[in-house]
Amino acid sequence: MNTLRTAMLLAAMTALFMGVGYMIGGSGGMMIALVIAAATNLFSYWNADKMVLAMHRAVEVDEKNAPEFHAIVRELSSRAGLPMPRTYIIDTPQPNAFATGRNPENAAVAASTGLLERLSHEEVAAVMAHELAHVQHRDTLTMTIVATLAGAISMLGNFAFFFGGNRNNNNPLGFVGVLIAMIVAPFAAMMVQMAVSRTREYAADRRGAEICGHPLWLASALDKIARTAERIPNVEAERSPATAHLFIINPLSGERMDNLFSTHPATANRIAALQAMAADMAEQPVREERVPPPSRGEDQTGPWGSTARHEPEQDPEPKANPWGRNPTGPKGPWK
Repeated sequence: MNTLRTAMLLAAMTALFMGVGYMIGGSGGMMIALVIAAATNLFSYWNADKMVLAMHRAVEVDEKNAPEFHAIVRELSSRAGLPMPRTYIIDTPQPNAFATGRNPENAAVAASTGLLERLSHEEVAAVMAHELAHVQHRDTLTMTIVATLAGAISMLGNFAFFFGGNRNNNNPLGFVGVLIAMIVAPFAAMMVQMAVSRTREYAADRRGAEICGHPLWLASALDKIARTAERIPNVEAERSPATAHLFIINPLSGERMDNLFSTHPATANRIAALQAMAADMAEQPVREERVPPPSRGEDQTGPWGSTARHEPEQDPEPKANPWGRNPTGPKGPWK
């Protein structure tokens, strides 16, 4: 079913791309756009994950330079029955995370330094479980390709101002077509992004809560990320807004309304769904499993001895980096 949905989505995005080409250059522009769209689809299938990681200056880490983060992802991957994905760190104070890759065998998960510094150990585990749920559901290919094509359509719309509207380019709509290409096409691409992200977040929340075993861990993490993202900008995300739907929380703004124009469902609605899930799980006796606690050799009494609580009145503050040595040297992201 996901394969069929992906094929239909790619066909729709390709048609939109061709429509923009027609509005800019008529039938000739449409054929050129078809060739570009086909090449973009093929290139995106194999390289979109690398492009997204490069856009956000993600640094790959392993068990040597980020032992705890790597151990969390490895344990959660084992629970979910997934291959171990590549792990990346994004140097931004805004807490956030995303997953990418064309399939589970070629997946990658990325967490920001802000996420690792501001969230508790179990909240980080819940966030990464959510991202692994996207991998397991094979959402990452669709979401990553949509990000690439949406960016390309937006760029093509910008080019329309310089190359469209000329009587010699066989454009039947003239300057009106150029305006449509400049305004409507990027807006349509944005709408597709929103639809793709919103239909997948609730399912990933639920599966992520099942993987980590504690829905309230994820509820607490979502609340902290959403409140902090409202006041801490993500510079790289602002430069590449077409990738906003990849993140667990919209990195561009603190969107509150659960409507057609939000890239993600309202955080309050997601938290309510997780709280209801926790209540259902509490009524069923199950064997409790935990992600292994940190192995820093210090007293870990606290969050790993009990379930994380959803406490929206507390604002997360950054703490000293407990996640391992600096992955990029003394002047890298983990100062």
